Amino acid sequence: MPDLENLQERLLSDIASAKDKEELDRLRVSAIGRKGQITGLMRTLGPMAPEDRKRTGPILNKLKTVVVAAIGTKERELRHESVAGQVSGESVDVTLAPRPMQEGRIHPVSQVTEEIIAIFADMGFTVATGPDIEDDFHNFTALNIPAEHPARQMHDTFYFAPMNNDERMLLRTHTSPVQIRHMLSTKPPYRIIAPGRTYRCDSDQTHTPMFHQVEGLAIDTAVHMGHLKGCLETFARTFFESSSLRMRFRPSYFPFTEPSAEMDIGCSRGKDSIVIGEGNDWLEILGCGMVNPRVLQHVGLDSEKYQGFAFGLGIDRAAMLKYGIPDLRAFFDSDLRWLRHYGFRPFNMPNLASGLAL
Repeated sequence: MPDLENLQERLLSDIASAKDKEELDRLRVSAIGRKGQITGLMRTLGPMAPEDRKRTGPILNKLKTVVVAAIGTKERELRHESVAGQVSGESVDVTLAPRPMQEGRIHPVSQVTEEIIAIFADMGFTVATGPDIEDDFHNFTALNIPAEHPARQMHDTFYFAPMNNDERMLLRTHTSPVQIRHMLSTKPPYRIIAPGRTYRCDSDQTHTPMFHQVEGLAIDTAVHMGHLKGCLETFARTFFESSSLRMRFRPSYFPFTEPSAEMDIGCSRGKDSIVIGEGNDWLEILGCGMVNPRVLQHVGLDSEKYQGFAFGLGIDRAAMLKYGIPDLRAFFDSDLRWLRHYGFRPFNMPNLASGLAL
């Protein structure tokens, strides 16, 4: 039997000086593993005489207990040192100056959409939505657009491949289908606006294949052209933040309204700019009119009892006019430099009070 006191001192010294978990694991195997030193000594107890076994057994058990406890203590110490080192290495010096950060911007389309929604919300309008993929009935037929109308042609509308019943779905060419779906699913009176994406085969400086539009609808038993005029005048003066903005309504034609009109606002035109609210020139900004009785009949409303008005406005074009953006195509280029220049920091949206308080 070796000198157990010296063996214990040597094992405890080696354990205490272990530099990492790998070295400690090797010491554990060397001391109490299957072929370890203490394990080998424990196996010698069997052949011993009972008196020797009774005297030596407690000493070996105590040795094993002390070594196992020392290994556990060292393991916790190494784990703590590892965590402390990791925390120290990943710590941030809060006394340093912060790194420069680019602040995000709100896209002009999002900004103007929220402005328009806020203004019409003050006039009692709610937002309605619908699918971008439409069928012929909701996009054309229910809106009194005849089969021979140019808008139905392939060069104006994005059509999908025919289905089994030969019907062809399409990308909506305006947000008017939202009005049809709303009237078919609810009961009058109606007072809604429908902002959203629309699609047409067109691309130049002021047109893109996908653009944004907002349309409005008000239906009740006593709605008339004067309500339409007052509503749009209030909107235009609030949106362009000019209480003296000049406006005029010109007769026009749309299949879904009768009578129909286009609304112009006063402006002045320079060589490369347009100033809203000044000068003696005019600029068309939206189309409108009283809802055609045939549209009401398509959604099951009594056109002798109900009447109302509708209007449509291009959100992208409104943003260009209000904020002096020259090219519509840049709206969709995902150029961060452009967005930093024309984008907006978050701020309170205008309403009837803030927009007219000039």
